Amino acid sequence: MKLVRYGAPGREKPGIVDADGKIRDLSRVVKDIDGDMLASGGLAKIRKANVKRLKPVAGRPRIGACVGNVRNFICIGLNYSDHAAETGAQIPKEPIIFSKPTTAVCGPNDDTIIPKDSLKLDWEVELGIVIGKKARYLPKEKAKDAIAGYFLANDVSERNFQIERSGGQWNKGKGCETFGPIGPWFVTRDEVKDVNNLDMWLDVNGEKRQRGNTRTMIFNCEYLVWYCSQFMVLNPGDVIITGTPPGVGLGMKPTPVFLKEGDVVTLGIQGLGEQRQKIVKGKY
Repeated sequence: MKLVRYGAPGREKPGIVDADGKIRDLSRVVKDIDGDMLASGGLAKIRKANVKRLKPVAGRPRIGACVGNVRNFICIGLNYSDHAAETGAQIPKEPIIFSKPTTAVCGPNDDTIIPKDSLKLDWEVELGIVIGKKARYLPKEKAKDAIAGYFLANDVSERNFQIERSGGQWNKGKGCETFGPIGPWFVTRDEVKDVNNLDMWLDVNGEKRQRGNTRTMIFNCEYLVWYCSQFMVLNPGDVIITGTPPGVGLGMKPTPVFLKEGDVVTLGIQGLGEQRQKIVKGKY
């Protein structure tokens, strides 16, 4: 299933993408696509619904974040061997974990706002995981069962905040407003045949930037869910984004290239849809 949330910010409604690619309204089946829905068996309710009888959504509504009311937005750094190589970093022995505040979450096609005093705005196409059930000290063989599905994300980053002004950690450069576009779809696990072999891409103004595949991940999705559960409790509706392949602006040779006002970023992952963000100046 491809689940979506559509409508104005803060007033999104739940939907499902039918076989023809059209959105059908799920409001009579579930209240939202979020942790409460997952915890209460909402996926089973949706599977039982007759999609053809659901009301089609007219026009081309705004698509919101594919998971609502995200409580925990976990991120994994340097998790692609080819990306680590382009940055000159050593392969991490254990996953690098940081987080974004949930105020960074936005829709997949919403504008990216340039933060105040930004100097080095960058892009990162990433695969995201939706947690479907409570995960606490999981055994490795149970990690897959905690995954409800997957989505496309852009881990928008401000490298000056992240590196020069870090204070020893990355969060400042990762958590600004609109730095967490997720969606368009929350694709349930059963629909993704091989999550360890998905093509990924990102362009800026139509020019090639990132090309990669999830097979070069250092730590795969199941391992990451298991690993995170050893340090924190994961709840339904929590999300984990899993790192980026090579081609980020920071790694461009001979000189890094960063985003500026008016640029357009487009990105996608095989089977998980596409995103488009315009870079705009913020109001401070």
